Amino acid sequence: MAARGGGRTRGTIHDFPDFDANKDAEILHKAMKGFGTDEDIILDLLTQRSNAQRQDIIIGYKTVIGKDLVDDLKSELSGTFESLIVALLLPPHRYDAKELHDAIKGAGTSENVLVEILASRNNDEIHRIVEVYKEDFESDLEEDLTSDTSGYFERVLVSLVQGNRSEAEADPSQAEEDAKALYEAGENAWGTDEERFISIICSRSIPHLLAVFDEYKRINDIDLEDSIASECSGNLQVVMLAIVKCVKNIPAYFAEKLYNSMKGAGTDDETLMRIMVSRSEIDLADIKAIYKAKYDESLHSTIVGDTGGDFKDALLKICAGDN
Repeated sequence: MAARGGGRTRGTIHDFPDFDANKDAEILHKAMKGFGTDEDIILDLLTQRSNAQRQDIIIGYKTVIGKDLVDDLKSELSGTFESLIVALLLPPHRYDAKELHDAIKGAGTSENVLVEILASRNNDEIHRIVEVYKEDFESDLEEDLTSDTSGYFERVLVSLVQGNRSEAEADPSQAEEDAKALYEAGENAWGTDEERFISIICSRSIPHLLAVFDEYKRINDIDLEDSIASECSGNLQVVMLAIVKCVKNIPAYFAEKLYNSMKGAGTDDETLMRIMVSRSEIDLADIKAIYKAKYDESLHSTIVGDTGGDFKDALLKICAGDN
């Protein structure tokens, strides 16, 4: 569970050695000056700098060139490649906040985006997202969620956006009680006590929930994911399964999401881009390893076969090799 926060990161993008923000700013400006734009230089440079270094390049660009880097890139690039480059230039929490805002305020609600982000971020990350959401959009994330969702799905999202999950160690006796309570609320009940599921799964600590899942399997000889799949439906099922999967193994959750984004009818470029960008400095190396083991194909080769153009080339740079 190291990928959930703290400790050594297992990303594919790291700080670039001998970094010079002003020099990089000049290289980017030259790539956009004159006839045509050199997309290869732009993607090579920005995919080989950490997010913190990209923030320094933005400042350097304004200092050396006297213009806004993001505005210049937007005027020179287009399509999914433009979206990817702009995403790389946003600080991580601002990118999450933007994706949540777009999911809520776009044409229809993108429930899968809300689920993916809120189910996989830790308490500190949630608090930062809520803070920058208010700064950037002059709106309250919780209020926006409640105005755009409903029912038990809304209640789960509201619970997650508090960023108040316990961080205590596992309590074996309480884990057994919780496992029994989940069984009584679902498999052993007429109908499902959704409130009991929500209160346990959304509030208990990660180590404790892992113990609960083990107890549930031991007592009932059934995996909690299977129980949720049979007891819940619609968006509630989707978000509860996402939480359980993230508690068990966040890189495995994202490996599955990446696979599904490219193996359906057409590629879900938005999901593919969001995961590649947001996990690039956290656990993308672990995601790649799990992807290859689970699907008998490397993430690199799937991207090669499923996307094209500068967008593909940038994704492959972020992927950092066919291993």
